[in-house]
Amino acid sequence: MCHFGVQARRCLQQGSWAHSGAWPGSLISRASRSSLAPAPQRGLCAMASVLFPSLLLVAAYPRSGSPQHERMQSPSAPSGTSTPFLVRLNPELEAVPPGGSVWLNCSHSCPLPVRTSLRTQLRQGKTLNGSGWVSYQLLDVRAWDSKVRCVVTCAGETREATARITAYKRPRSVILEPPVLEGHKYTLRCYVTHVFPVAYLVVSLRRGGRVVYFESLERFNGSDLANVTLTYVMKAGPNDLRQPLTCHARLNLDGLVVRSSSAPVMLQVLALSPASKALASASIAALVGILLAVGTVYVRRCLAVQTQL
Repeated sequence: MCHFGVQARRCLQQGSWAHSGAWPGSLISRASRSSLAPAPQRGLCAMASVLFPSLLLVAAYPRSGSPQHERMQSPSAPSGTSTPFLVRLNPELEAVPPGGSVWLNCSHSCPLPVRTSLRTQLRQGKTLNGSGWVSYQLLDVRAWDSKVRCVVTCAGETREATARITAYKRPRSVILEPPVLEGHKYTLRCYVTHVFPVAYLVVSLRRGGRVVYFESLERFNGSDLANVTLTYVMKAGPNDLRQPLTCHARLNLDGLVVRSSSAPVMLQVLALSPASKALASASIAALVGILLAVGTVYVRRCLAVQTQL
């Protein structure tokens, strides 16, 4: 390798002589000067002039690759210093009576000091805290559906968890009165007491398990307990007298369904209204009077016949 390097330098020196014009005779061209050197020496010099720059690049960069490639493989700058952490709010879904209170616990996994807050439209009460958790008390819950958010900031990064609070009251009682016969129709009355929220209440009447009438009370809005009375007039045939009647109350709270029902009642033929009872009594009295009059006339005739005999 060393001998080849020396020979290459000699060839380069010869090339420099040719360029500097040290050869005798200024009218000789470059091709003529090259032809003056022996053929083997000219081939060796040509090979050295091609390989020598490549050897210089290999020596300058012993690991294959260009300077641009080396810069692309250099280690990158360190990333940000944010700390990953989790936030939870328990319970995620809680139902309370109207006007009641509830506790929510917000916990996190941040190892650093944090800033925690609870965002809600409900009225807040006491607050308890410990390592990695904070408990909040919510008072006088009257909105039937409320969303609560716990927001935690750790090392400049903010995350949150949500919970849902619903306020509702199952009906205290569902009562179906015995049907009242008025003419050829029956009047049914169902009472639903102390229920909330009324706007999400559906009351239905069933005969033998089949719905004969229902009513939705979505037009009624209020934040207090309410009593509801449903009145319905229906016709009944002979086959309906053997089927039970029931009243059902259902609260549809966006996926949460609360059901209540009354005790069954039966249609009675003798279940007359006061007016019907008065009319029936008058009819019976008139019939009795007619029978008495006819009987009196018959008895007198019989007595008159016996007297003549």
